Amino acid sequence: MLRSLPNVVRFRPAAEGEPNLLRRRHALVVVLTFLTGSADAVGFLALGGAFSSVMTGNMVLLGLSAGSGHAELALTSGCAIVSFIIGVLAGARLAGSARPDDPVWPRQVTRALVLELLVFVVFLVVWVVNLPHPSAQLDLALLMLSATALGIQSSAVQRFGVPGLSSTYLTGTLTSLIAGVAARSPWRKLRPRAHVLLALMTGAAVGALVAVHLPACSPVLLLVPLVFVIAVSARMAE
Repeated sequence: MLRSLPNVVRFRPAAEGEPNLLRRRHALVVVLTFLTGSADAVGFLALGGAFSSVMTGNMVLLGLSAGSGHAELALTSGCAIVSFIIGVLAGARLAGSARPDDPVWPRQVTRALVLELLVFVVFLVVWVVNLPHPSAQLDLALLMLSATALGIQSSAVQRFGVPGLSSTYLTGTLTSLIAGVAARSPWRKLRPRAHVLLALMTGAAVGALVAVHLPACSPVLLLVPLVFVIAVSARMAE
């Protein structure tokens, strides 16, 4: 009598069967990382000196404010951290967790990015209201909206279930890139990490230029890349 074989849950070998979709997914994550760099630059330069996505940096700023008695910095960095956590929770609820039968780009990721887009639309409205007569209160509200949106994005990208793939926290990406260089890994394996890091720095540079010289256009740097990613990813999920 034959014994039934146990059911073994395995993730689909997407890397073998869908290389074009994998390259497209990586390109879209690079675009999201550009958005992240822009949002961090705008937050740091125009919205109170804290970051929208770099929560490690905000935790350091929170510690510095406690040690120096800087109440305003403590409020700004603390609110950014809380808002990012709220965004992560909302994004995780909507995007869900990686599953063995997931396609390269699950629909839930796009749905979470749509929620991020809605948050950035509110950001745009508040930005327009705040631009003629800036106030510290509205600046803080804008930073909180931006941090919430980036928290949603962070959870959305985690749905892919790919170790090391992120558009928001990239210290590990830098570490693995340098370790790979030291180990003389092939460039084809290191190139995706280099792309992401370059996108972050480019986004920050462009965001800084726009925030300083064309502040009215700052929300465009956040909305246009996100709309592009949503439009392309919606076709991928069909």
